[in-house]
Amino acid sequence: MEHAGAALEKIVVGAVRRAPSQEGPVLAWPLACGAKVAERTRALGFAAGILRVEVPDAGWRAELRELAPRYLALINRYVVERVDRIEFVIRSS
Repeated sequence: MEHAGAALEKIVVGAVRRAPSQEGPVLAWPLACGAKVAERTRALGFAAGILRVEVPDAGWRAELRELAPRYLALINRYVVERVDRIEFVIRSS
């Protein structure tokens, strides 16, 4: 089963790398943060090295800011154009 997981990851990473450079980080967000976080957040866009991610509230923003270095490292493994920073924005009501 581990071999299948590695093969699937290789396919997904290849697809993210083939995406236009502005879309790669947006596509990589759910891979980096995982399914549970991806259910509650949404990557809005990528420009000038900044990935903007919408979060439900200030609590989520604070928590994800703590995890941002880990997410950056993972995203940058998957994308062609480097992400320098993740900006977490609170969802407007």
